[in-house]
Amino acid sequence: MTPVDDPLVLIVEDDADISALMARYLGDNGFSTEIAGDGVAMDRRMAQRRPDIVVLDINLPGEDGLSLCLRLRNAGGPPVIMVTAKGEDVDRILGLEMGADDYLPKPFNPRELLARIRAVLRRQGVGPGPAPAAGPPRVLRFAGWTIDRGARRLTDPDGTRVALTSAEFDLLSTFCDHPGRVLSRERLLDLTQGPGSVSQDRSIDIVVSRLRLKIERNPREPDFVQTVRSSGYIFSPGVEAEP
Repeated sequence: MTPVDDPLVLIVEDDADISALMARYLGDNGFSTEIAGDGVAMDRRMAQRRPDIVVLDINLPGEDGLSLCLRLRNAGGPPVIMVTAKGEDVDRILGLEMGADDYLPKPFNPRELLARIRAVLRRQGVGPGPAPAAGPPRVLRFAGWTIDRGARRLTDPDGTRVALTSAEFDLLSTFCDHPGRVLSRERLLDLTQGPGSVSQDRSIDIVVSRLRLKIERNPREPDFVQTVRSSGYIFSPGVEAEP
């Protein structure tokens, strides 16, 4: 039996064969798993125990995966890996815009799913492995905003908490570590998801757009995260570490 303290993956997939394959493989690699065939079952499972991550298929009976993903994000739910049909770029982009932390096209190798789950949970500080070594300052401030990396919390100048997805938080944290420096999309992928990430440059653009909506006064004319044409992005405000 899998220990109850193993990271819990909730698989939301209406194809019983696919969900059973995922559950068996993840179970053999150190994860607890639960399966839900639709949004109603997902809600019921989450009410019993909050998962560490959700693997969410887009094409579901009833409420579709995009709607479920948006609902999870608005409720401050766990990170989401969206599973899309092969070649459906529109679905992948929509999934990221709805707040998914990563996406995976069908058909996929279970080893790739495992790698992506581990990568997302590692950024959340969940999963097996030694505790991270002392690194960058935990609390940073910029233009009145405060980012607490230990609590994974962002507060605005009025002290109000601003909900961020895992991908948004990691991107903002990375920007705060490199203020005033132009970072290419490739470099941002390496810094937020690790070297050799299989995500695409477009995913960075989508997360930047989502982040701007939450921290910029005018997302169309951003003061903080500015685009450097043909080069990438630059985080313009000064950043101070809390003593």
